[in-house]
Amino acid sequence: MQASGKPQKYGFLLLPHFSMLAFSSAIETLHMANWISGKDLYRFCTISADQGPSRDKTTGQNLSDAKCKEVVSSVGAVTVADYVLSDAPSDLDAVFICGASPAMPEENLMLEAWLKRLSKRKIALGGICTGSYLLAQAGLLDGYRATIHWWSITNLRETFPNTIVSNHLFEVDRDRFTCSGGTASMDMMLFLIGKQHGMKLAGSISEQFVCERIRTNEDPQRIPLQIRLGTSQPKLVEAVQLMEANIQEPLSPDDIAFHVGVSRRHLERLFKNNLNNVPSRYYLELRLNHAKQLLTQTDKPIVQVGTECGFSSAPHFSTTYKGFFDLTPREERKQSVPTERVNESADRKKRQLWQKKF
Repeated sequence: MQASGKPQKYGFLLLPHFSMLAFSSAIETLHMANWISGKDLYRFCTISADQGPSRDKTTGQNLSDAKCKEVVSSVGAVTVADYVLSDAPSDLDAVFICGASPAMPEENLMLEAWLKRLSKRKIALGGICTGSYLLAQAGLLDGYRATIHWWSITNLRETFPNTIVSNHLFEVDRDRFTCSGGTASMDMMLFLIGKQHGMKLAGSISEQFVCERIRTNEDPQRIPLQIRLGTSQPKLVEAVQLMEANIQEPLSPDDIAFHVGVSRRHLERLFKNNLNNVPSRYYLELRLNHAKQLLTQTDKPIVQVGTECGFSSAPHFSTTYKGFFDLTPREERKQSVPTERVNESADRKKRQLWQKKF
């Protein structure tokens, strides 16, 4: 994944009704990498899924080359692609398929054959939004970790059992790059830029876009609660919503049952039947997973993280965390600090010592 001295060349294959947000989030990120660095780090082009000049199915008239390059996005805006499949560049480093939502399962044998040829030539392949579905349909995600927009996760998992489907924002597995769409395509590009040119550049891009933080490939998609729980039980959904809204000051099972309007026994039965868990254990896992997120993605002191996740003392937090994740909060924090951040911290300490000395 490390970039060579030459610019990385990315192609974006635009399917009909592609997500404009997901596509623009990806190319804007690459453009900003060039602008901030002052270098030609990335070049990108757009490709229509059309083969080239052909006859209009309605009128029977020959379509112009320009007409074949027109692709209508999800919002109705027409994008004129740089190429069609037949004349797409052969020297691309990666091709990203920008799909529509929901996924369109219709077969496109010509397009699948084109993607297979790219794979044989060792060109990396990516799926943005539901572009992952087309890659899986062509057999190009067999044995790979991949993700897709939450709306299509179950469909992808059941239809293509040889693909390891996650609910993460994006997945980078060898030469396959897939993301869930929306602004997650920006996160995936920032990840690739960080790997190729350093996290300092990725961080500067994020700041230019006024992003609160760079999300990682381990961040889950924000899936609607009913779908995430796999149940339509309104009382169970309400109980989990209460738990998620009260991480810092946890409610007791009796309090939750009271606010939801059921007995404690009925609440326990809902959790057991639908989530194979008990309310107290599910609540604890919610708090610990939130703690992990704060430890790995913020600089908050460990004691503060424990307090914000409802633990009254540091020893209790540390013991409980280690029992669940098999490592202490301090060890978790140490593992998550990128090398560049450690070096930056060391440099800051050196500057402080130098100032004191002189």
